[in-house]
Amino acid sequence: MKTTILALVATLALSAPALAQDGPQRIVAIGGSLTEIVYALGQEDRLISRDTTSVFPPEALALPDVGYMRALSPEGVLSADPDLILVLEGAGPPEAMEVIRSASVPVVTVPESFDRDGVLAKVEAVGKALGEEEAAAELATRIDADLRVAEDAASGVDDPARVLFILSMEGGRVMASGTGTAADGMIRLAGGENAITDYAGYKQLTDEAIVTASPDVILLMDRGGNLDPATVDLSAQPALAATPAGEAGRVIRMDGAFLLGFGPRTAAAAKELAAALYADAD
Repeated sequence: MKTTILALVATLALSAPALAQDGPQRIVAIGGSLTEIVYALGQEDRLISRDTTSVFPPEALALPDVGYMRALSPEGVLSADPDLILVLEGAGPPEAMEVIRSASVPVVTVPESFDRDGVLAKVEAVGKALGEEEAAAELATRIDADLRVAEDAASGVDDPARVLFILSMEGGRVMASGTGTAADGMIRLAGGENAITDYAGYKQLTDEAIVTASPDVILLMDRGGNLDPATVDLSAQPALAATPAGEAGRVIRMDGAFLLGFGPRTAAAAKELAAALYADAD
């Protein structure tokens, strides 16, 4: 019996340092692109929870959901007993993040920008947090090559399509993207031109602003729920119907996480959007 106990103690003593060297093993990922990167690195077994925006790959949906990344509950996040919390920049609310950061759990906030460099920076940050720098460098190299192909294709577009990205149409009011958003970054990456450039972020547009924007294409994201503009008859909105996009019936709908995630699938999303924008090009 004594020999058995000593053997067990020796095994535990050896396994504890090894576990520490392997890095965090109970990770909560807050931000869909971060979850995708963890999977792309082959480290999904270390995930114990994810946020509502983490919907890809489908296997991630089996993980417990700690809530929407911009409306987090500290209790919900910390109750998972993580040893690392990966958080995409912009998560909140601020008071919730303050409580989460004050807990005795490492929190890594990953910066967000909607371009090739931003995607690569995410991969590098996640790889470093997981102790998987080499795998992250390899993944970043592949993503970089794919994104450069997309950028080269976009630079060859002579007559960019003017694209109006509509976030929602609740009550018939058009909430559209200006500059500095994921939608703006994706439109440019796909070789299009954002039809709205006189403000940053998202704002409701007046009918006059919609007509003045004169989009060639209306871009929507499929996300389900009552705010999904895909369920709205765009022709019933007179200002939209009066635009070139409305007159031609040019509406593109894409999965929201795929279109706006700026993660491992972004090059594929840009390629798909470009194909839809210029389907009739010679």
